[in-house]
Amino acid sequence: MTLHARALLFDNDGTLVSSLESVERCWTRWAGEYGVTAEQFGRIRLHGRTAAEIVADLLPADLVPEAVARIEELEVTDVAGGGVRLLPGTRELLDALPADRWAVVTSATRRLAEARLGAVGITPKTLIAADDVRRGKPDPEPYLLAAQTLGVDPAHCVVFEDAPAGLAAGRAAGMTTVALATTHRAADLDADLVVPDLSALRVRESGAGTEITVRS
Repeated sequence: MTLHARALLFDNDGTLVSSLESVERCWTRWAGEYGVTAEQFGRIRLHGRTAAEIVADLLPADLVPEAVARIEELEVTDVAGGGVRLLPGTRELLDALPADRWAVVTSATRRLAEARLGAVGITPKTLIAADDVRRGKPDPEPYLLAAQTLGVDPAHCVVFEDAPAGLAAGRAAGMTTVALATTHRAADLDADLVVPDLSALRVRESGAGTEITVRS
């Protein structure tokens, strides 16, 4: 299968980098501080959502601003302890792309996203974070803003995601979707193309855009 794109839009956590160990450490500590139980976590959807949305589902409204700031502080601090690593294929694929042809679109705050990306040496020219939108994934707003920022029609964008919420956002934006089975089973991912991770893909540049193929 071959896909063609004028812009490639990447989720971060679970797509470009793995931060699962860091997330588990930080949220476990946060839950202990705020008296949130594993059972409470089990009743809400977590993956692909902003910290603010998750915290709002778990705590009274008057505690949310403080609690959101606390989890961000824990996660940013944890990055320095080696809590983030590149996923297979990330470096090779991004290095093959012109800087103005791709963006990172994440549900993390800008501060946290820049900390995680900086820890592994990724410096996107365009970064859309939770701070930049009113409605996060699965709403299409983050991906539509990325396309607008890059000056590309959404129909000519390809979204790379590991989470159902992010894939739903890409579809709602009218974009082609590629699912990476890094955090969910391939059978649970609804996308135009499903691959294990970015190492399964090859990109080739031309004046008309980027050609994306699956390695044989």
